[in-house]
Amino acid sequence: MSVAQDLISLSRLRLLRLLALTTLIVAVGVKCFVDKLGVLDPDMWWHLSVGQWIVHNRAFPHNGIFSQTAATRPWMAYSWGYEVLLSRAYDWFSFVGMGAFGTLLTIAVALAIFCMLYRISGRFWAAWTLSILVDAAFLFNIAPRPVFFSVILFTIMLTLLFAAQRSGRTQSLYWLPLVFLVWANIHIQFIYGLAVLGLFAGMNLVQQIAMHWRIHPHYLETSTLPVVPPFAVLGCCVLATCIGPYSYHLYHEAFVISQSKIMYKIIRELQALSFDYYNQYLELLLAVAAYFAIGWKKKIDPFQFALLLFATVFAFRTWRDAWFLCVVAAAVIADFPAPEQEPSNRGFRPTEWAVVTIASLVLLVASARTTDFTTRGLDLAISGEFPVDAVNFLRRNPVGGPLYNSFDWGGFLIFYMPQYPVSIDGRTDLYGDAIDEQYYSTQEADPSYMNDPALNEAGVVLLKKKFPIATQLLLDRRFRVVYRDNLAVVFARNW
Repeated sequence: MSVAQDLISLSRLRLLRLLALTTLIVAVGVKCFVDKLGVLDPDMWWHLSVGQWIVHNRAFPHNGIFSQTAATRPWMAYSWGYEVLLSRAYDWFSFVGMGAFGTLLTIAVALAIFCMLYRISGRFWAAWTLSILVDAAFLFNIAPRPVFFSVILFTIMLTLLFAAQRSGRTQSLYWLPLVFLVWANIHIQFIYGLAVLGLFAGMNLVQQIAMHWRIHPHYLETSTLPVVPPFAVLGCCVLATCIGPYSYHLYHEAFVISQSKIMYKIIRELQALSFDYYNQYLELLLAVAAYFAIGWKKKIDPFQFALLLFATVFAFRTWRDAWFLCVVAAAVIADFPAPEQEPSNRGFRPTEWAVVTIASLVLLVASARTTDFTTRGLDLAISGEFPVDAVNFLRRNPVGGPLYNSFDWGGFLIFYMPQYPVSIDGRTDLYGDAIDEQYYSTQEADPSYMNDPALNEAGVVLLKKKFPIATQLLLDRRFRVVYRDNLAVVFARNW
């Protein structure tokens, strides 16, 4: 008993908590340094180029800039806020700035999740442990793209919704229009946030009607919120999302993206869970624990249950949406049992946050060199993933276009070889299912590649050496090899 009491007393020490929080931040940062996803993700490069285009032109694109095959098609840079920030980081600090931006964004996601769980649960160690599980379940599935801002803003929204539900007052909801104003100008998944807010208002309405007619089951929690304010806030949030360069047209863009089918076939992170990776089992574990937490309460919270079902459907449909289920499940778990109202658990003071920030920065800077997170190290990593040497060859030995390129390299070529507009890149919504499917078939050397209009019109072809089409073109008399290395192969057309 004395040992247990000593451990409990030790866990309440503020210094130990500050050390644990610093450890969380540094661990996430070092993982980013090692993986270098901030510069190795194929989509980061076209995001960077779009941001540079916006800053240089002081305008927003409305068609397929950088593309040879879809230059006149309508397209919106719906993540323009992220892209401008990324471009500033690169222009100021080159590859290190780009990688550091991704690292800081990843750390911000981890901190946002921790703060949400701490605010909901009122227990530091529960929030800290849960945040580690959530981070392990989804945080390193994908690179630090605009979706990371969606995660941060979603945690803020969820914290406000839980606070309103717990207090029975709607004042905390009045911050949401500002949240959605930022959200709509930084990532298209603000649609998820509006859906959750609509679910919150709708479930509250249904509960109030059931209570009024006295048909409300005894095993469900009762609602103490008024009916009208949540819907008023929802309306204000919808209006706030229309404030930006693309206004209400963002909703049409979201509809177009939702209608796409082929990208769920060719992009692994958009496919359903395969359970080939440990983090997918963690996601499942979090979901099961959340359902257990809801059912174990004396009374079931209808909104939390409906939200968890909603998140489960989306997250098990596509691997990239794992964040949605993991964050929701962690919030539900953190809300069980009722949070303890201990003065020492009401958050850190500004001076304590300053200590954590300084200590984390010092440790991260010290670990950057040991993980080769330097200009040289990042340059080597980029050269090992993208066709840097092949592009340098084309710069020294120009070949007439148009260009036909591998799908995964389109974003990088937009940045590194802007003199050749790409035939395709990661903007699947720009190209549409027909072009995306044709590229997928051509990549696999399907016989239909002979009728691929982009390939038939190409003057220079730059492909991943490992793809079947690269081998097939060696036998195609229309092309000749002009460059080859361990990563890429370049063909020129025999006109």
